[in-house]
Amino acid sequence: MRGRHMRRARWHVPIGEMLEALPGPDGQRSAAVLARGDLEVELYAPRGTDEQRPHARDELYLVARGTGRFVCGGSETEFAPGDLLFVPAGADHRFVQFSGDLAVWVVFFGPQGGYGAG
Repeated sequence: MRGRHMRRARWHVPIGEMLEALPGPDGQRSAAVLARGDLEVELYAPRGTDEQRPHARDELYLVARGTGRFVCGGSETEFAPGDLLFVPAGADHRFVQFSGDLAVWVVFFGPQGGYGAG
């Protein structure tokens, strides 16, 4: 059985441990997981409303838990666990009408301003 005092391998990040860290001390709904080169990974778990603003880098969302709708630019789509959502740098986006257990892995990558169309 794993105890809370076991050292976690750097390459294994259990979602449960990350969710326990949320909300952060100032109410943050995301927690940093990994930063390596131009890659950054976070766990994001909004509650109630998603008040994100556009980001300066391209990003991927990997839905770990929850369902709802995702708005990006002028498009809206349903999502469920296991889905992958891509957001180009600078695009207005947010989760709407989502379940209370929503948790997504967020992967920021590439240069500021993103890779552009492609």
